[in-house]
Amino acid sequence: MEDDAPVIYGLEFQARALTAQTAETDAIRFLVGTQSLKFDNQIHIIDFDDENNIINKTVLLHQAGEIWHIGASPADKAVLTTCYNKTSDSRVVSCAAVWRMPSDWETGSHESPDDSAHNPQTLELLCHLDDSTHSNAACVLWEPMGDGKRVISLADNHALLWDLQESSTQAMVSSTATLEGKGQLKFTSGKWSPHHNCSQLATANDTAIRGWDLRTMRVWSVRYNHSHDQLVLTASSDSRLILSNMVSISSEPFGHLVDDEELSEGEDNHQEDKSKEPLKDSVVSTYEEHEDSVYAAEWSSADPWLFASLSYDGRLVINRVPRALKYRILL
Repeated sequence: MEDDAPVIYGLEFQARALTAQTAETDAIRFLVGTQSLKFDNQIHIIDFDDENNIINKTVLLHQAGEIWHIGASPADKAVLTTCYNKTSDSRVVSCAAVWRMPSDWETGSHESPDDSAHNPQTLELLCHLDDSTHSNAACVLWEPMGDGKRVISLADNHALLWDLQESSTQAMVSSTATLEGKGQLKFTSGKWSPHHNCSQLATANDTAIRGWDLRTMRVWSVRYNHSHDQLVLTASSDSRLILSNMVSISSEPFGHLVDDEELSEGEDNHQEDKSKEPLKDSVVSTYEEHEDSVYAAEWSSADPWLFASLSYDGRLVINRVPRALKYRILL
């Protein structure tokens, strides 16, 4: 049986912004943003009919400027964000905003799709994601599993967490983070992970990819294991300690090769049970024995599999790396 042929849709203008309509789970729908310097830019709502293998479209005007990034709310099908360029005082400025589609966009009649292209409706501006100290937004990321009330904007070397209020008509910055390093570093892209309670963010800058802990409370301590540097502890003011296995940054991505003498008695039996699958970046465990902000975490200098954490109320907790992970790293 042959595979189905690809279906191709051509836009009138150049384009580089694409997103799935996240809140739509019944129809196959994508949003595309155009880049034109001469004409009003557009957002094309693309519906794919997989039974008949055809595409239907609805076109909306985006008069604010050429679109560099587009994102869809996970909670409201009609709400989206764009990052776009506009000219201000003879210079090009990158901006970000939250928009709402017209109330009748879904009834915009796929029966005669050319009508929407010739007489497109305009998006309704809900609010700007502007901060006087951070400009040049590269992209806006919606909280994947949320209620459509939190987004992160990446602007130059800053990540800003916004709280959307009053039906997304107001936006307030709740926290920020800065990409530090040599040279003029700038975020180019990012993705908010839907896993681990939406507490992780991956960002790209030039040729590097970086992971971030996005828990709403401040992270006070980060510690790499001195013997197996893929093991990372993060302690924060949400009273939790997280142990992560970050294989992608490990100096031993294929594991640690050891002689039999390095294994204690009783560990030899686990040689036959070792998994052949490579390890992947993951959160290993979340420790919740503390009841106050966890300000410090440290690995033991004598036992690389043991660590301690300290919370503000004076509670010290000692834990060990789970035995299954220990054997996978060693064996």
